[in-house]
Amino acid sequence: MQHSALINVMVKAALRAGRSLKRDLGEIEHLQVSLKGPANFVSLADKRAEEMLYTDLLKARPGYGFLGEEGGTREGTDKTHTWIVDPLDGTTNFLHGIPQFAISIGLKREDTIIAGVIYNPANDELYIAERGKGAFLNDQRLRVAGRRQLNECVIGCGLPHIGRGDHALFRAEMEAIQTKVAGLRRFGAASLDLAFVAAGRLDGFWERDLSPWDIAAGQILIREAGGTISGLDGHDDTLATGHLVCGNEYVHRELLKLLKAAAK
Repeated sequence: MQHSALINVMVKAALRAGRSLKRDLGEIEHLQVSLKGPANFVSLADKRAEEMLYTDLLKARPGYGFLGEEGGTREGTDKTHTWIVDPLDGTTNFLHGIPQFAISIGLKREDTIIAGVIYNPANDELYIAERGKGAFLNDQRLRVAGRRQLNECVIGCGLPHIGRGDHALFRAEMEAIQTKVAGLRRFGAASLDLAFVAAGRLDGFWERDLSPWDIAAGQILIREAGGTISGLDGHDDTLATGHLVCGNEYVHRELLKLLKAAAK
């Protein structure tokens, strides 16, 4: 399948950085049993992947800005375009050798995400989306699931961990949703959770306190797959708030109602 020059640039960068992470994942297994432990190694793997992405994207599109999890904001001469990049989403999974992690690249033009790529090097699943051109997994067209009964739906969620998030609020939200759905899932990599919604693997997803690099690529995937994504107040500025809920139109609406009620 032929893609635009823009998507080809993003895919090429993701695949090269992905090869590096895949090699590093193999090393994690050895580091798990060492006295030093793998945490420092993962930090280096993360930073190395981001530098590879920055180098490749800058070479292909000189002047574009760059917002990365590790290096923060790097201003470009082109103020209308910004790459939003997570070089290793699912760091804790990676740290434990769990093959549920991804490279996430979104491109923002002014205030709109126009393209996204999410790549899991562990299983070679490559998700792509470009505004107005649909969403794909390894060249297969994606559509969000069509279920319209919450009791048939599997819903993904984030889970606040030690030192982060409002644990009491999450418990209230979980209790409100858990009693209405077929199952809840927490996989530990938000970009892939969003990709799973786009692919119809999850019927919906919600999480609070995410960063722009967790959301950017997945947001356009869901919209191009026919889904709905918004903030938890029903507005669309998920990149600014870090809070989101998504699914097909029906699931999104019903989850939004339950989450608003739980937050009161």
